[in-house]
Amino acid sequence: MAPREVTRDHLAGAARAALGGGRRLAAVRRLAGGSRKGVYRLTMDDATTAIAYLWEDSENYWPAADGDDDLADPFSPGVGLDLFEAAHARLRSLGLRVPAVHLVDRDRTHYPADLAMVEDFPGENLMDWLERDPGSAEPTMARLAEALEAMRRYRGPSYGKVALIDGGGTSRGTSCEAAALDFALDCLAEAASRDQRIAGARDRLEERLRELAAAVRPRAEYAVVHGELGLDHVLVDRDGNPVLIDVEDLMYFDVEWEHVFLRIRLGSDYPRLAVNDLDEDRLALYMLAQRLSLTAGPLRLLDGDFPNRAFMQDVAEHNLNEALALVSVGR
Repeated sequence: MAPREVTRDHLAGAARAALGGGRRLAAVRRLAGGSRKGVYRLTMDDATTAIAYLWEDSENYWPAADGDDDLADPFSPGVGLDLFEAAHARLRSLGLRVPAVHLVDRDRTHYPADLAMVEDFPGENLMDWLERDPGSAEPTMARLAEALEAMRRYRGPSYGKVALIDGGGTSRGTSCEAAALDFALDCLAEAASRDQRIAGARDRLEERLRELAAAVRPRAEYAVVHGELGLDHVLVDRDGNPVLIDVEDLMYFDVEWEHVFLRIRLGSDYPRLAVNDLDEDRLALYMLAQRLSLTAGPLRLLDGDFPNRAFMQDVAEHNLNEALALVSVGR
């Protein structure tokens, strides 16, 4: 559904509680890009700014699906204040830069939905900066590589969403690769129901997924993985440090999952963040799984009223063709 109109009156109390100091909320502006939560920049009358995250149904563009709220599924959508807080705490424990939290309101004292007020970084994100001036962005890219290494070195006790595992829970399934295979097969079925080209190649795609999964050797090392780490999810602070945002999907998982997503999103810039000693069999399985995910997900999003439809259609089309290419070579 389309987001409700959020005004100064809606967020004035939260802004006063978060930023105080005699300041008064002067302006509220919804920022583009969020598909599961509302992201608003609040500007006070002394030009101080902050970001409000709102988790309410009207801010979620995704059509509902069975299992959306199943935390035992590592690939269920990361939605909600609990996931944000757990992910934020884990990243901070690793020394990574995340937005400081000014206010958490789970009692809905200030707004009729879960709300967090966080530090604002009003400049360019790292994707735009790197595109505009690769040379000057290089030190921040190097620091991002260090942050990724800290995430890679950490060992979670099991695989799954950080909020679930750190809370003593257990994910469904037997391994990262098995969970990824199940996820990929679900994405394949969903994509096939929406596009005849995928439907026509469904048997070949399923066969290839199962072949790739069978080649993966057992391993039980679970790194911290952002899950959707494009450089548009990296802001930059005044000291040039990378700041990770949109962290609700944070999980303990194979580090290869992260690096496949980075390869897809960064393209020719990926070598700036590349690492050695990744498992090639896992990379191959996860590449096809993510291509199918990036086909099925955008096509499902287009069933609703997501506003940037041409962009999302392009994402689906590109990844659909990449998925098909992965089963056409040599056949």
